[in-house]
Amino acid sequence: MRIVISEFMDSPAVGLLAARHDTLYDAALVERREALIAALVAADALIVRNRTRVDAALLSAAPRLKIVGRLGVGLDNIDVEACRTRGIAVIPATGANALAVAEYVVCTAMMLLRGAYASTEDVVEGRWPRAALSGGRELAGKTLGVVGFGSIGRLTAKLANAVSMSVLGYDANVPASDAGWRDEGVEPCTLDALLVRSDVVTLHVPLVAQTRNLIDGARIAAMKRGAIVINTSRGGVVDEAAIAAGLRSGQLGGAALDVFENEPLAAGSPLAGCPNVLLTPHVAGVTAESNARVSQLIAERVLEALATPS
Repeated sequence: MRIVISEFMDSPAVGLLAARHDTLYDAALVERREALIAALVAADALIVRNRTRVDAALLSAAPRLKIVGRLGVGLDNIDVEACRTRGIAVIPATGANALAVAEYVVCTAMMLLRGAYASTEDVVEGRWPRAALSGGRELAGKTLGVVGFGSIGRLTAKLANAVSMSVLGYDANVPASDAGWRDEGVEPCTLDALLVRSDVVTLHVPLVAQTRNLIDGARIAAMKRGAIVINTSRGGVVDEAAIAAGLRSGQLGGAALDVFENEPLAAGSPLAGCPNVLLTPHVAGVTAESNARVSQLIAERVLEALATPS
């Protein structure tokens, strides 16, 4: 059988696939749409990250396709309904990059609360901003609000508890009676209550109609003054202009955004020049270790699916 991999995958996992099946691995194939479509004519499986658009046009060019492996968890670049109609299995790497994201959340929360880590240039130049940086806040004792209580949200809560934070949680699909809240030491509450009470709010929800602009100007206004927002889910979950306005007014004490409405972030973004903001290029879940875990997991699941009679 033939496997096409259109974005980066860890080399040992590629080797695992290539030992069993005819495998085309080209991490730049995502940039060449026509070449990708041509490569899929005889493909039984396609493995992607978040940039390959697995839409109706792509699927129509792949009559033999049985499996789409996703090196990550978000599925908004994949037409899941079209795959379901065709009987194509969509396999995400659920849980494999959760630790990387959870560490990113706790790290950026600590950096933004403390506010002391952008002083290198001043110190090297002989300026000594000690007084200006003496009002930083400690993470311990603060309240983390986790919006979305899947595998990433739960692990983030566990790490936050380990550094002496209190944790609130909201998930429209997880009832308050679910044992997971108690197991992870999280108090379930409504979204409105979470926003009012949290010092740091972290988002771990998919981008669907109900979550688009979930964090908008009105919800930012309802938060504690000086609260932190961290978004590692999908860009459209927050209103970027509202985040920028909140930062400039001081209503938000900081924001860490790893995902954006349009990626790469376009010139002229309202986020440009904002105070107390950390912007990263969709890498919260990407580390050397998580790449290996995600790649290995998807390789194993794709091989298992190919070996299963249809």
